[in-house]
Amino acid sequence: MSDTRPIGIFDSGVGGLTVVKSLVEQLPRESFIYFGDTAHLPYGNKSREQLCQYARNIIAFLLDNDVKAIVVACGTHSSITLPEIEDDYPVPLLGVVKPGARAAVRTSRNKKIGIIATQASVNSGSYSKSISAIDGDCQVFANACPRFVPLVESGQLAGAEVEEAVQEYIDPLLEKGIDTLVLGCTHYPFLLPILKKHAGTSVRLVDPASETVEELKTLLTQEQILNGSGKGAGRFLVSGNDQSFYKVGSLLLGNLIHNAEKVNLAK
Repeated sequence: MSDTRPIGIFDSGVGGLTVVKSLVEQLPRESFIYFGDTAHLPYGNKSREQLCQYARNIIAFLLDNDVKAIVVACGTHSSITLPEIEDDYPVPLLGVVKPGARAAVRTSRNKKIGIIATQASVNSGSYSKSISAIDGDCQVFANACPRFVPLVESGQLAGAEVEEAVQEYIDPLLEKGIDTLVLGCTHYPFLLPILKKHAGTSVRLVDPASETVEELKTLLTQEQILNGSGKGAGRFLVSGNDQSFYKVGSLLLGNLIHNAEKVNLAK
């Protein structure tokens, strides 16, 4: 049997499109509904209460659209709100932190792991806790990168300002001797070329998006809700600026994004 219902995916903006890219590559038969909460960008400076309310509104909307599973494709939501709400809904919810932590432990050779994420994610200690739970011998060094999301959302993926920000945030981690760097916000893979260049060949970069989709595939198989035939389709929705989302999203996904619909959710 095939379950043709879509998968719900959400993030604060374009960041979760890195998960969409992996989904289309690994599970091309699955349809999806992507929601970018661009009206509330950035998430890193929001309170726990605000984030929980945003997440509940988005999840309610996705459930109204008959999704069969939901990927919380946002490091901040995965760190802060998902642990509080994951058991409250009738469909499986999957975040990006635990898959990213597992990939980091598997990748590291010297057990010194760097995390870059939003301020809210760093404050939560989610990646540190998840990595320590897997391997207590790992040392984790986290750095908040508040300039990255606004740069990515504006389509500024290279240039002097980006290089300056990368140097500011990455150098302190390199000085700790890390050999693995986790991109703990789904926006950050947009900056992968410059991050990789700055980190050097001795540091491996971990993008949790691909690992998350691997776990989604396992989950869908176990729940017997995979779509076994045909080719999937996608819808892209935003709560705020749809034109900038479409412009920046097209840089990553090309012509996969034909348009972005603007929808208003409850405040």
